[in-house]
Amino acid sequence: MKAFFEGIENLFVNGLFAPFDFFREMQNWWTANSVNWIFAIIGVIALIYWLRQIRLFEERGEEDHSVTAHSYL
Repeated sequence: MKAFFEGIENLFVNGLFAPFDFFREMQNWWTANSVNWIFAIIGVIALIYWLRQIRLFEERGEEDHSVTAHSYL
C-alpha cells in the first residue's frame, strides 16, 4: 500500500507539477504568476457571462420573486 501512495506522489511531484518548478525559478513576477492570471481572467469572463444571463432573465420576467419560489424558504 505504501508503494501505491508513493506512486501517486511521484506522479504529481515529478510529472503534473513539474512545469510549476520552471515558474518558481523565474525572476519576473508577472510571468511567474501567469497561470494565476489565466485563471483570474477566466473567472472574470465567467462572472460577466453569469451577470448578463441574470439580467436577461430579469428583463424577460422569467425570474420567480415569490416568497415560496424556493423549497428551503
